[in-house]
Amino acid sequence: MATGKTEVVSVRVEPPIKAALQAAAERELRSVANMLEVMVVAYCRANGVPLDGVPEDTLPASRPRRQP
Repeated sequence: MATGKTEVVSVRVEPPIKAALQAAAERELRSVANMLEVMVVAYCRANGVPLDGVPEDTLPASRPRRQP
């Protein structure tokens, strides 16, 4: 997906939401940041939200996974 400069996003979530995100990332062998990126892309594609700058043929799972 992102091949150039990246942006920082800081958010506050309830502890159970953070734990769920961490568990999902571990299950997929991804970093938390990459898991969040995959989830946002999947949501946008499923709900018709435009993804400017993200090629249509780019799949959310196309980014290399982190090694365990």
